[in-house]
Amino acid sequence: METKLIQFLSEFVTAERYALFNKILSFRTNYLTVVLEDIYQTQNASAVVRSADCFGIQNVHVIENKHIFQVNPDVVRGASNWVTVNRYNRTEMNTPEALQKLRREGYRIVVASPHECDVNLEDFDLEKGKAAIVFGCERPGLTEWASKEADEFMKIPMVGFTESLNVSVSAAVVMHHLTDKLRNHSAIEWQLSEADRQKEMLAWLRMSIKRVDLLEKKFAELQK
Repeated sequence: METKLIQFLSEFVTAERYALFNKILSFRTNYLTVVLEDIYQTQNASAVVRSADCFGIQNVHVIENKHIFQVNPDVVRGASNWVTVNRYNRTEMNTPEALQKLRREGYRIVVASPHECDVNLEDFDLEKGKAAIVFGCERPGLTEWASKEADEFMKIPMVGFTESLNVSVSAAVVMHHLTDKLRNHSAIEWQLSEADRQKEMLAWLRMSIKRVDLLEKKFAELQK
């Protein structure tokens, strides 16, 4: 049914736009995902979502413990329409729920922070399986819960006087490096599954078509 609905709705966007959707989806991945733990500055979180779109990461997970993520339209520049933002905000401490959910989905939890057992970004092993890269709040950093849930720690090597990058810059560096490495890795099936591809295509078509609800109602009537 979903395939038929996509075919039906595709008639209401230009052929060029539909081809663009297909092209972009061919570069999308769920093999890597990004987790933002309680980011204080909304512009930083928005910049990460924008970078995720640029580098082909479909899902961003936002943990809201003390700070609520509000999209900054001047920074995100529409990327939140095309990237799936998953929020965790049911309790005062949502980190365990978010990271345990990702682990159940097959992700290893990789904390991006200097640690005695860390690995340099350049040496990160993509072949070990799907990875959720966790970035912490700008000032206090990652919570104890995030460190406890971590399967691995990863860092960006620094050679200057400054010890760290802004969180949005760190996320962009990591996403660029790992997605480029992933797309050039023939042994890893990194592209979206057919089910995920259809899910996103349908969401993007709904985003692009005015009064899509009326069209879907018409489609449902045609199927009777």
